[in-house]
Amino acid sequence: MKKIRAQLVGTKVIVWDIEDSRMLFSKGFYGKPLGIRKPKTPRDINSPLILSLIEALYLLEKEVIEIYDSEGKVDFNKLLTKCKEHVSRCIMLYNVYREFREKGFVVRSGLKFGADYAVYEKGPGIDHAPYLVHVLSLNEKTSPIELVRAGRLSHSVRKKFIVAATKSELGSEVTKIMFKWYRP
Repeated sequence: MKKIRAQLVGTKVIVWDIEDSRMLFSKGFYGKPLGIRKPKTPRDINSPLILSLIEALYLLEKEVIEIYDSEGKVDFNKLLTKCKEHVSRCIMLYNVYREFREKGFVVRSGLKFGADYAVYEKGPGIDHAPYLVHVLSLNEKTSPIELVRAGRLSHSVRKKFIVAATKSELGSEVTKIMFKWYRP
């Protein structure tokens, strides 16, 4: 299979070719089509696809895409350096993203839910994300109030809350704890 060509522009990676955008979106709901809020099918995509740096790192590692910038081809280490400059907790977020993707989940931004990721079993538009994921460092302390706050929010949107802890080293193991409300 041919690699999909993408361009690094600032802190985003853009797939300009519409057919490539459709294929990438259909293979795992990667990226967001420019100007299209919630595409239902790949046929709805008629604009470039915008990938986050984390998504692009994963697709680059999997050799699905090749990325270019004004200086030429961008390798994994160059993109990782860019990600570390612009995304706080880049490596931890990448470790968790990769962990869920490797297990077959669709991982999207959880920003609108106050989490790092919303994780789908099938994909947006097909099912609702059953999980919200917050990424922490293994050494990070969190308060019970923060856990309750996140748990209440996830419960109010009918999602299970997962804390995923990892180190700031590429490829570090991810430990996950899932919370759900219990009514006695």
